[in-house]
Formats: sequence, C-alpha cells, structure tokens
Amino acid sequence: MTTDSHWLSATEREHALMELKATGWVELEERDALYKELHFKTFNQAFGFMSRVALQAEKMNHHPEWFNVYNKVQVTLTTHDCGGLSKKDIRLAKFIDKVALKM
Repeated sequence: MTTDSHWLSATEREHALMELKATGWVELEERDALYKELHFKTFNQAFGFMSRVALQAEKMNHHPEWFNVYNKVQVTLTTHDCGGLSKKDIRLAKFIDKVALKM
C-alpha cells in the first residue's frame, strides 16, 4: 500500500511533471525537488499568497521550503520522509498554482 509520502512511480512522475512544467515548475538538478519562482504586484500580495499556502500546507502536514523578498516568492518542494518527490509535492504544487492564479 502506498501513501502520499512515497516516491512517485515512473508513470505518475512523468505525467505530473509534464503538467507542472507547463505552469513554470522546474526540476532541480542537485536534488529530487521541484522549484518555482512567483512574482506578485506587491509585498502584501506575496504575503497573502504565502499565508494561504501555509494554511493548506499545515492541513497536509507538508511544508514548502520558501524564500520571500518583497513581491517575489521562491518555492522548493520535496518530501524529506522519502528523500524525493512524492504525491504530496504534486498536490501542494497544484494548490500553489491555483492560489497564485487567484492573486
């Protein structure tokens, strides 16, 4: 039985990454992780975005690595429990894209 914290199968990974790369996510070469840089009009928008994502991350018990300067937010997603990408990362990346579109 698999859980959201386990590695993605090759097929799951290929499908998910194709979809996410189309929205600006990139695979990091130095580690098994996804990365995206988002830009907002203001710091308040960026912080509002981060607050929404933080609430969802807490519900999922899956927290992004991120960095914020003014209107820019850099996000890295990986699952430390399995040492790489998992379904949790894919779900959170899709949520991040959804929230960013609404900002």
